[in-house]
Amino acid sequence: MKLSTFNNLNLSAEIMSAINKLGFEEATPIQEKTIPPALAGHDVIGQAPTGTGKTISFAIPIVERISAEANKPQALVITPTRELAIQVGEEINKVAQFKGVHALPIYGGQEISIAKLGR
Repeated sequence: MKLSTFNNLNLSAEIMSAINKLGFEEATPIQEKTIPPALAGHDVIGQAPTGTGKTISFAIPIVERISAEANKPQALVITPTRELAIQVGEEINKVAQFKGVHALPIYGGQEISIAKLGR
């Protein structure tokens, strides 16, 4: 089965620039099946093995739908561990690098300040 390219997913130029910089050429099956409905605003539940691109599957639609001008939290991703929160934040920031938005992992034991939230 030939995988879809990210060009077929109708993504913004900023997201495509990030994808190209990250070296992604083809969308994995989980990405191909979940990104379009998530971009359209539909709820999506996906399950796939480790290393198949699940984080990118939800990171792209989140970043595409966020407004950098709003300057307030607009999405929440809940993870079961601090390590996964950090990993997800890093991946979202890679996807968002040309969109002017930023993910900030927040977890127990961490000081939260308005300065860290970009205010």
